[in-house]
Amino acid sequence: MGPIFRLSPSILSADFTKLGEQIRTLESVHTPWLHFDVMDGQFVPPVSFGEVVLRSIRPATKMFLDVHLMVTEPDRFIEPYAKAGADMFTVHAEACVHLDRTLQHIHESGMKAGVALNPATPLSVLDYVLDKVDMVLIMTVNPGYGGQKYITAMTEKIRALRKKLDEAGYPDLPIEVDGGINEKTINTVLEAGASVIVAGSAVFKGDIGKNAEKLMESLAIWESAN
Repeated sequence: MGPIFRLSPSILSADFTKLGEQIRTLESVHTPWLHFDVMDGQFVPPVSFGEVVLRSIRPATKMFLDVHLMVTEPDRFIEPYAKAGADMFTVHAEACVHLDRTLQHIHESGMKAGVALNPATPLSVLDYVLDKVDMVLIMTVNPGYGGQKYITAMTEKIRALRKKLDEAGYPDLPIEVDGGINEKTINTVLEAGASVIVAGSAVFKGDIGKNAEKLMESLAIWESAN
């Protein structure tokens, strides 16, 4: 069957004075996911937004709401985001004292559970939790700021993770990538084994609908080949 192929535009790069309009534009070109980069000013320097934003969006869209927590002690946000309507809740392995327990908690709340890894974090942290993971997010920049350049060393990390998942019996487990993904880098990460693409400025800078369609065309080509 193989992993799913999805575009997940990050609203961190959206114009919040036109957020509803921009989401409707994405819906009009059948963009399936929407990515929420949640930052607390501690795990990463910036502060972004909380579950109030997601709660306001949830009734207005059927898109899959993909939440990426760049926060300390992410367990305290599980229930609020579940109640707000999040579909996927991804935590950083580096921020979790008891990662296995956190993943159980996410599932018990009714959400899918993802694990994110910073560029310097080894894949070995996943060894004993793969049975509880619905997606792995590889950060292809250091987290905290949009518009950064893709770290080329992450290509081999994505490829190594895809091999690790296949050999462990999880060939359908999707790999999401976040950071520096655009028309020039998307095929690099797809060839390495990624299948869920987070894109911020590559979607929201310029013609949002056309930008999303171009990226989804690349995803469709790779999906048909798999």
